[in-house]
Amino acid sequence: MRAIDLSNITWRKSTYSNPDGGQCIEVSDDLPALVPVRDSKHPHGPALLFEASAWSAFVAAVQGGQLPGV
Repeated sequence: MRAIDLSNITWRKSTYSNPDGGQCIEVSDDLPALVPVRDSKHPHGPALLFEASAWSAFVAAVQGGQLPGV
């Protein structure tokens, strides 16, 4: 597996993040096939990488209220 350099990508806070500053995630749209996700409280910490299609399915499920407890 090769390393992916995330040092120059642009991060944005998710619209579903908590507005008071806690429990926030940031995502990047800079990579065509992958969606990096990180904890906004730890911007220099690790990021999770999701295939773009899997991330789109997750977002659609959240928006559609299909996930229990969300």
